[in-house]
Amino acid sequence: MLLAGGMTFANRWILTPGGTPDFRVLLGTAVAAGGLSLFSHISMELATGIAWIAVVTVLVAPISGHPSVAANLLKISGM
Repeated sequence: MLLAGGMTFANRWILTPGGTPDFRVLLGTAVAAGGLSLFSHISMELATGIAWIAVVTVLVAPISGHPSVAANLLKISGM
């Protein structure tokens, strides 16, 4: 979950042209990571699966009108 939050924060700040740091993303990441940590006491496998789904979603889906991480990385690399 921390990886997904870090990618979202970096995507909005560094990879998006004219982006500014959005610290609400870090707060949301902390809340989500805490909730997932509590949920992992019930089912570790399901919590791990939810975290990986979040990572893949952040990689490929545009969130809040911003381009996805994969789209920005492709644009930067020139592919």
